[in-house]
Parts: sequence; C-alpha cells; structure tokens
Amino acid sequence: MRLAILFLSALFAFGQTSDTFIEKPYLQLGDSPKLAASESLVLLWHTVENTDKWSVEVKTSKDGNKWRAVAAPNSTLVDAPGIDKHLVYRAHLTGLVPGGDFAYRVLKGGTQVFESTSRARKAANQPVKFALFGDTAQNTPGEKAIAFEVSKVKPDFVFVTGDIVYSAGRISEYRDKFFPIFNAETASAETGAPLIRSVPMIAAPGNHDTLLANFQKFPDSLAYFLYWDQPLNGPKVSGEKTQHQILGHEEAQPAFRQAAEARYPAMANFSFDYGNAHWTVLDSNTYMDWRNPELQAWLKKDLAAAAGATWRFVAFHHPGFNSSHSHFADQWMRNLSPIFEAANVDVVFAGHVHNYQRSFPLKFKPVEQGPKGEVEGAWSLDDKFGDGANGKPNGPIYIVSGGGGAGLYDIPQMKQPGTWQSFTNKFISDVHSFSLVEIDGKTFKFRQISETGAEVDSFRISK
Repeated sequence: MRLAILFLSALFAFGQTSDTFIEKPYLQLGDSPKLAASESLVLLWHTVENTDKWSVEVKTSKDGNKWRAVAAPNSTLVDAPGIDKHLVYRAHLTGLVPGGDFAYRVLKGGTQVFESTSRARKAANQPVKFALFGDTAQNTPGEKAIAFEVSKVKPDFVFVTGDIVYSAGRISEYRDKFFPIFNAETASAETGAPLIRSVPMIAAPGNHDTLLANFQKFPDSLAYFLYWDQPLNGPKVSGEKTQHQILGHEEAQPAFRQAAEARYPAMANFSFDYGNAHWTVLDSNTYMDWRNPELQAWLKKDLAAAAGATWRFVAFHHPGFNSSHSHFADQWMRNLSPIFEAANVDVVFAGHVHNYQRSFPLKFKPVEQGPKGEVEGAWSLDDKFGDGANGKPNGPIYIVSGGGGAGLYDIPQMKQPGTWQSFTNKFISDVHSFSLVEIDGKTFKFRQISETGAEVDSFRISK
C-alpha cells in the first residue's frame, strides 16, 4: 500500500508552476555503473537562463520525516542554432537506501516548485522489475499508450533500445515528442504518463539518435549527449570506426561539445549493474565497427568482470537476428555472438525493427560480412527450450523489442511463418508492445505486453 501511495503521489506531483521549467525534472542513473551501499541518482531539468538559486532536497527512510539537502546542482548552457539558449541542471540525489523509496523536491529561490517520489537502485539480493522497448518517441497514439501501460506496472527502471526520438534526435523533437509524453502531467492512454520523474530511464543510442549525418543537417541534433546522464565507463579507443565523429557545421561544434562535456562521445557505450544483473550497452551504429580488436577487447573485459553476476544482459539498437523484411540485412552485430556465448550472456536486447521478435536460444559462428551488413555463418538452435521451461537455455536468447510507439513494420508477416528465419520463435507485429522482466534471484520471468495491457508472449529462465 505504501508503494502504491508513493507512486500515485509521483504521478500527480504538486507545487509546480507551468512557467518554471522548459522541461520538468526527470531521473537518470548518472555515471554510477556499480552498486553501492549508499546509492545515488541524477535529477535533471531544463530552464531558461536565469540567476535564480536552485536547490534539491531528499527524504529517505534514514532521514525520518526531515528533508535533507543534497549538493547544489550544476548547470550547462545549451546553445544550438535555431533553439533558444537554455540551461540543463543536474543534481545528484545521494545517500539513498538501496531499493528504498524516497521523496525529492526542487526549490527555486527557497520556494518549492516540484516534488515527486522514486526508488533507489536495487541491491544484488533484491528482486528487480524493469520495462524495455525501443523506437518510441514519434508522438503517436502508440507511444502514449505504451508510456501509460509502462507506468501501470511500476517498474524499477525503464530501458530504451535506441531510436529514442524521431527522426534525427533533435532538441526540438525531444520537446515535441519525448518529454510531453513520458513526463506528462496526467496518466492515460491518450496523454502518456508522468513516468520519468519517478522511474529512471536508461537508453542505448539508435540510428535516429546519433547517426553521423545528423549534425550536418540538423545542428540541434545529438541531444542524446545533452539530455541524458549515464555511465562513462565505455571503451577509451580513438580513430575511425571506433566512435562517433561530428562532421559539418563547425561553428556550432564548440558550444555543443561544451554542453555535452565528457558525455560526448563516451556515453554511447557503457555498462552498469542493477540488482544481480550486469548490463553491457553498445552503440551499434554504422560509424562503429565492432570487428575492431580494441573494441572487442573492451567488450570481453567488461563481460569477464561480470562473471559473478547472476544475470548478464547486452543491449544495443540493431538486432543481429531478425526475420522482418524491414532492415533484414542489418546483421553486423552478429559478429559479436561468439563473445556473448563465451561470456554466458543470457539475453541480448535490441530494437530498430518496429515489432517484437524472440529467437530460440542460439549459438552462431560468423564467417563473412557482406557489403550491406549481412553476416553469413552457421547457427545451432536450442529448440527444446519452450515457454516457461525450468532450465537454462543453451545459448543467448535474442529479443527484438522495437514496438515502443513508432509505426509498426511488416504486419502481414506475423501470419506468414514461412517467411521467418529458423531461429525465430515468436513474431508479433500487429501491436505496439514493451517487454516486462521480473528477476528474483535465479528466476527470470519475461512478458511482452501490448499497448492495451494484453500479454502477447511470455517465457521463463531458471538457473
């Protein structure tokens, strides 16, 4: 009951004025890849340039009924062509109890202007629930319905498998298509939900977020590096095909780099722990070449360091294994399959294809990559692993969860199983949907939930 009350209070935060914020406060993991005895989150909000004194206070179970001030927030100036200058504030909510509920409030000039509640990152011995989807912010009825349905299941965090905002990851598009839906004032299938003020959201970059040509054409793009705050523990590799490189609009680049700080380009690849799971998040865009030995060395080292985690997940945008006609040749991430298998990765999550697909557990030996990105090779399938099987699958399961709100792909193909690849177990393309995962110790329960709240697929892994 207490959790329900806290969540409802978050959905209907009070003490706000409509002209205080450009974008109201929302939560991120921050540069905190590891679990800690005293947890933290980062709170961000956007305002016009001002000289007001801002402060943030938290209240946890350790604080009793007293508000506790956290360190003063810092701000960065965003100065992009065609966009009014504005400030992005970041406050570190520290001293949080692992898995514990807490309240926070934002004060401007000593007056409260925002209040909400959330939950700190779970410890390794605590159950975890997360929601996952990709290809989302297109300001569609599907996006709004998914935001609402996700808010109803009350996840501990939300993960986005890329293509966060359409169609070029621009500041203007975040304002029109992302924040109004995922940080809406009211919760409904028609409006979205005040989700991200209460639930941290974590994301991998997709092609519509950080693709190379974006900055040339749209100098207010690459907002991923301005508006997100995630771990910075990715590969320290420089050179062509190892990281994003800005081209064009040289006069706008210095202001962007100053606002992005260390997040550009480091934040595109990272890893983090949550509960008893380790996540490795990769930038799968074509300006990266994951056949590069240095990049692979970082990936192997990151997964090896997570050998003690009960669960190991990898997430990126472009799926290596996909049966849709759409994006079928975008298979280059298959090259990493042997690394995932050697590290005992349990599930690989992707988006890019705007529907839901689940593979059989599989192992793959890549041979050669073609000019369009297709990767030839041989796979072996564990087709005995059924829904709800009591056992560990023989090989990673590959999930495509790209039905987060953008227009759906290949709807007729759902009823044409003869067009599916042999590794495809489930193919659902007629509804928007999101993945819901519940982890309790050595049990992993997966459900795919439609935009109306219906379960369209489920399975379980036990260790």
